[in-house]
Amino acid sequence: MVVLAASVVTKGGKALVSRQFVSMTRIRIEGLLAAFPKLVGTGKQHTYVETENVRYVYQPLEQGAMYLLLVTNKQSNILEDLDTLRLLSKVLPEYTNQQTDEEGISKHAFDLIFAFDEVISLGHKENVTLTQVKTFTEMESHEEKLHKMIIQSKINDTKDVMKRKAMEIDKSKVDKKSDGRSFGGMMQSGSSGGMGGMGGNGMSGGYEDRGSMGGGGGGGMGGGGNGGG
Repeated sequence: MVVLAASVVTKGGKALVSRQFVSMTRIRIEGLLAAFPKLVGTGKQHTYVETENVRYVYQPLEQGAMYLLLVTNKQSNILEDLDTLRLLSKVLPEYTNQQTDEEGISKHAFDLIFAFDEVISLGHKENVTLTQVKTFTEMESHEEKLHKMIIQSKINDTKDVMKRKAMEIDKSKVDKKSDGRSFGGMMQSGSSGGMGGMGGNGMSGGYEDRGSMGGGGGGGMGGGGNGGG
């Protein structure tokens, strides 16, 4: 007793939303859904049709413009499948904000898939009510939001760390430039002081030489005076 897929299709066989519960290729499910409208009669509300390999349990929507559809194997319990179909028919307006036309179903496709997953698990109907389905999906939605908030918080923390590191790098560059300018100023001041010292010593030496020469001259002249006397 296995539900292969739960789908909403147009009367032309176009899938608006489809959830597969067993492993099957996309080509196969598209082929099964495309073949369904050719097998459907008119004027029936809840019924099924069979092929050689599968059974379609379906309910018309929007005056036959679309179908809510279960694709099952032929060993599936038809009464259980009809019960599953009835629950899905209640899920449909609940998760499309009562907009059960083609636009509304396409717009809320992911919400419907999540709800379908609460009704059917691994091809078997879960023992749940519509209220429980809503509760479970809301819990999952809350957990998903919490998970997203945690991820966003980590992203923000990473951005803050990167921003702080960038500011530290910029500050380090500024400090290095400031240290370079101070060292250059000290070098220039030291060079000027050395040149001033050399100039002063040269001039002092000049004055000492003049003093020596003057003393020599005076002594000579005095000697001349004594001689004359």
